[in-house]
Amino acid sequence: MTDVIKVAVLGAAGRMGSEAVKAINSAADLELVAALGSGDPLESLEGTGADIVVDLTVPSVSEANVRYAVEHGMHAVVGTTGWDEEKLQRLRDLLDEHPETGVLIAPNFAIGAVLAGKFAAAASRYFESVEVIELHHPNKLDAPSGTARHTAQLIAEARREAGVAPSPDATESDPEGSRGAVIEDVHVHAVRLRGLVAHEEILLGDTGQQLSIRHDSFDRVSFMPGVLLGVRRVGSAPGLTHGLDGYLELD
Repeated sequence: MTDVIKVAVLGAAGRMGSEAVKAINSAADLELVAALGSGDPLESLEGTGADIVVDLTVPSVSEANVRYAVEHGMHAVVGTTGWDEEKLQRLRDLLDEHPETGVLIAPNFAIGAVLAGKFAAAASRYFESVEVIELHHPNKLDAPSGTARHTAQLIAEARREAGVAPSPDATESDPEGSRGAVIEDVHVHAVRLRGLVAHEEILLGDTGQQLSIRHDSFDRVSFMPGVLLGVRRVGSAPGLTHGLDGYLELD
């Protein structure tokens, strides 16, 4: 890879994509070689010399976009949600056939949100109860958010390793589902409200005390340092990295 990294953005006309275009254009070590909208064919990438594809599209096309990038020798940085375990496994299988290629699937690019999830996972080993609340704008297509799902998985893994039992809950009847989704024994609640951007709060409780860990993104510009970090690191991290925390050296 040359000193200047050549980057293509998919979903460039969207709110996240347009911010990514501006951030890449402002970075001296990056060169924007393609900015594709929803109607542009992937074949438009041919001849651009792109080293990295940044996918900020929608769940229905993201997997195909990443597969195209990998099969054509391009690394990928993905902020699109909807990557469940089945899709991730198909991507791992594909990357086994392209061992020099790296893909980052980032549920959240805000470094503060990534830190909040890691802090919550560490703290959850010492609290009897833990629940996650995510709050987003009403145009978000999926619930719970990929960030909340990833946070719940980190918490569940940390608690299993520490031998902590699932949070106590005596609920016997909840026909309307008010207790929220359950992801690996962790309850996750989704709020959709006009005026919000992206917010997450992790509540941890024990006898006589409560700890709240919260992160708020008030503007999508907050995601751009994470996007640029992913673009700069993915080429030196072959295989699948799930979560920006994989690049932050937090352990």
